[in-house]
Amino acid sequence: MAKRSKRYRALAEKVPTADPIALEKAVEILKQFGTTRFDQTVEIAMRLGVDPKQADQIVRGSLVLPHGIGRTQRVVVFAKGDAAAAAEQAGADAVGQEDLAERIKGGWLDFDVCIAAPDMMGLVGPLGRVLGPRGLMPSPRAGTVTPDVAKVVKEYKAGKVEFRNDATGIVHAVVGKLSFDQQKLLDNVQAFIHYIQGLKPASVKGTYVKGIALSATMSPSVRVAA
Repeated sequence: MAKRSKRYRALAEKVPTADPIALEKAVEILKQFGTTRFDQTVEIAMRLGVDPKQADQIVRGSLVLPHGIGRTQRVVVFAKGDAAAAAEQAGADAVGQEDLAERIKGGWLDFDVCIAAPDMMGLVGPLGRVLGPRGLMPSPRAGTVTPDVAKVVKEYKAGKVEFRNDATGIVHAVVGKLSFDQQKLLDNVQAFIHYIQGLKPASVKGTYVKGIALSATMSPSVRVAA
């Protein structure tokens, strides 16, 4: 196990218990961890009672958080004609077709989100080997394969986050920055938790949300009562 820094150990002592605590208190404690020179990213991890091997128990989707995530996401779009023009107007960082595909094949991955119009998937499909492992492959289920590319560009620019449970049944997502005031951070976290709770697969029996934890880039995690 890596040796924790003196700063980290001092912050860990501010967490009153290893047991889950009320969300409001957890956010209040987390706010005290903003002692670095940079603005730390706040993340949530929710451990779900799903079987990741079952296709009907995959918890995946996206939502626009009430107060964004504290940074502008870089968005690229595969589209042509009017859809391409609309995506550019909506603020996409790069819009293209074969030229964009070649650029990505060549190793350019300087973006956070990839969106595609449905008629572009024949071109985008072969990029799955590059985009898939990085979580960048457009998907209808995530809302990134859409005829209304401009609308989705605006959503990601406004602070939309994507999520999908991992092989252990845990969903991770960015929910803001430590510089956010306490209420805004609370609003974002509550919105994410409520959204995940509403996505419970019908085939899941027993406890659905088994654990919740909040953490910042260089800080201890705080367990939250589900």
